Amino acid sequence: MEGATASNGGMLYHEVQESKLCAVHCVNTVLQGPFFSEFDLAALASDLDRKERQMMLEGGASVSSGDFFSEDSHNVSLDGDFSIQVLEKALEVWDLQVIPLNCPVAEPAQIDPELENAFICHLQDHWFCIRKVNGEWYNFDSLYAAPEHLSKFYLSAYLDSLKGFGWSIFIVRGNFPKECPISSETSYGYGQWLSPEDAERITKSCNTREDSKRMKLTQQPSDPLLSTSEANRLSEMEDEDLKAAIAASLLDSSPATTATATAAAAASAEPEASTTTQTENKNSSEEKTTAQEEEGH
Repeated sequence: MEGATASNGGMLYHEVQESKLCAVHCVNTVLQGPFFSEFDLAALASDLDRKERQMMLEGGASVSSGDFFSEDSHNVSLDGDFSIQVLEKALEVWDLQVIPLNCPVAEPAQIDPELENAFICHLQDHWFCIRKVNGEWYNFDSLYAAPEHLSKFYLSAYLDSLKGFGWSIFIVRGNFPKECPISSETSYGYGQWLSPEDAERITKSCNTREDSKRMKLTQQPSDPLLSTSEANRLSEMEDEDLKAAIAASLLDSSPATTATATAAAAASAEPEASTTTQTENKNSSEEKTTAQEEEGH
């Protein structure tokens, strides 16, 4: 456990996401200093691959038994994502132990996470660290511009939320480094030292910008994922498409309308012609009857 003396002069060490090096950022924020580069972790991954292949061979496995003996590493991906075994090896250098939170030995931490000093969180290809520094908890996620302060109450709720969303959580135990040489420029370029006040100011500024963006998006009449100009452009396109569809519909319906009108007129004319014929036949019959009566007289 950490002592009462403020480490690193009370400063916080944070690394902002670079490529897919979140595992590097995670290890360094656990240690609170730029102790490892991606090349250091890659060397550990290569050593692990070699030892794992050797163990497989000693266990009687054949080279042709599967892709385990392929050239591809099982501990680092081509885009820079590292396995938990690599993170464990890196932290073992500082005599730190990584323990799964769902392990029986970690049961006290499940009940009261405040008893611990650091957690490593992993989901898919992202790693980040939650760390107690000088008695206060911070989320050192490299996707954040600065460490985010976590209250002791919120720490437990946040860990439960992560577990609910499928995150794997590990405890880090041991004697953490107390001091790291602080410089304005770290050797890797993506780390920075911040006072707790600076971290809070940056976090608030980022949250304000995010809130402003959300307000602008909710005020748009169209899809909230579109910008105002995109929404207007889409609306104009939809209006033009509607007009074109109406025009095409009118053009398509014109011959049909004419044919329908002609057929209706013809149908209307047929009863009239029939009535006229019947009237003419009736008149002719009456005239013949009259003529016969006159001849009889």
